[in-house]
Amino acid sequence: MSELISYGFLTPPAVLILLSLVGALLALRWRAFGLALVMLSSTALYLLAMPVVASYLLQRVEAGIPDSADLSRAQAIVVLGAGVHPGDGAVAPDTLGALSLERLVYAAEAYRALHLPVAVSGGRVFPAQTAEAVLMQAVLQRDFDVPVAWNDDQSRTTYENALYTARLLAPERITTIVVVTHAWHMPRALWAFERVGLQPLPWPMPRDVVRLRRIDDVLPSVAALDDSSHALHEMIGALYYRLRY
Repeated sequence: MSELISYGFLTPPAVLILLSLVGALLALRWRAFGLALVMLSSTALYLLAMPVVASYLLQRVEAGIPDSADLSRAQAIVVLGAGVHPGDGAVAPDTLGALSLERLVYAAEAYRALHLPVAVSGGRVFPAQTAEAVLMQAVLQRDFDVPVAWNDDQSRTTYENALYTARLLAPERITTIVVVTHAWHMPRALWAFERVGLQPLPWPMPRDVVRLRRIDDVLPSVAALDDSSHALHEMIGALYYRLRY
């Protein structure tokens, strides 16, 4: 039953669209209040869909990444999953999403630079039938010729990524790791790994800069709305983790 429940509607853009619809319904009874809710929600949605706003939010999130790290003391590389395209069984099996594949490219780069054992982390998320880590291991070994030493196929959150990976690495007495994930996800991932007793080091990932050079940067786009969603998800997630853990 828990697999059917999602809290995605609590974060933009879903919550703003929902509030706009609620405002429109309320306007039938309370015109001023309903219209005000529609206007505020629509304005917030427009702002979050602007590249200049989205890039600013991402930059603020990524500011939590250390400027430099001594990777020479690392003992292993840990790459975190970022989604699966669910298939429909044998005819169209589950495949890795674009974000997960992008992380594997950087994981392969880290492996070739550091020559350290690699761990993949990511469980099965409904409605997919295959764990992220299983697919990640297959792609790394088949397409990148990168061996995978550890496979955490149970975790479903960033904190579980850290917790279950720490358990896998404990028998080898590995405490210092290089974390491979997107820059906007890195601060929360580093916090989680530190919380479970590991010493995480960020692999250098491309970071965002505020975009305000063209007229397009103040016009709404789907890509910018997606970026804003990632940034706000990380802000809310970081606060939630600090309150819960």
